[in-house]
Amino acid sequence: MAAAAELALLEGTLGLRKGTKYGAQGERQIPVLQTNNGPGLTGLITIAAHLVKQAKKEKLLGSTAEEKAVVQQWLEYRVTRVDRCSSKEDTRTILKDLNTHLEDKVYLAGNSFTLADILMYYGLHHVMVDLTVQEKEKYLNVSRWFNHIQHYPGMFTLVL
Repeated sequence: MAAAAELALLEGTLGLRKGTKYGAQGERQIPVLQTNNGPGLTGLITIAAHLVKQAKKEKLLGSTAEEKAVVQQWLEYRVTRVDRCSSKEDTRTILKDLNTHLEDKVYLAGNSFTLADILMYYGLHHVMVDLTVQEKEKYLNVSRWFNHIQHYPGMFTLVL
């Protein structure tokens, strides 16, 4: 999914007024947001964190120092691994890693819904909708998490 569309969905999830204009730079189409006061913001994680703060929902970034670090870790995983996934083998590795991580967790950062869950959901949406029933059963923890996130109050369903 294009980062601009993803950021627009995030605005809706956060309860922000839609309409912010996003640009993209470079061949990887890195998202850019021009702010009213100062330099533009570059990168999915940076812009998403800015939107969370603008919506006054900082809890989505983590409540404790440890949870904040875990949220940041998963946000980095999203842009360094999920967004750069280029083969079926890469996809299987990501799903296997997530499946193991989610064995004893409701959310990526533990027991709290965070920005990591939102952005990972958006990043994996195209993968999850294409899985067969057998593949979804193989990654049961990821399937459970994905289903839970898509039904979370305020989450917008992606329309492809």
